[in-house]
Amino acid sequence: MKDNGIAISMDSRVRALDDIFIERLWRSVKQEYVYLNPCETGDELWRGLDRYFRFYNNERLHQSLGYKTPASRYLLQKEAA
Repeated sequence: MKDNGIAISMDSRVRALDDIFIERLWRSVKQEYVYLNPCETGDELWRGLDRYFRFYNNERLHQSLGYKTPASRYLLQKEAA
């Protein structure tokens, strides 16, 4: 890679912590929606995931957020700024 002028990108330790949140999100998506609702088409999957993420952000309470929704926490932060 170096011979071709390609820079090697390495994540820092802090970036590894970012991955934890994404991995947890996709674990929830798979366990709470994908595995329980097998879809026949990509369009059906798209619509189902849209509904799931609306639920996830606006209705589902999250323990890590003090049993609040992500949307409500976002609005609180936005108002405080």
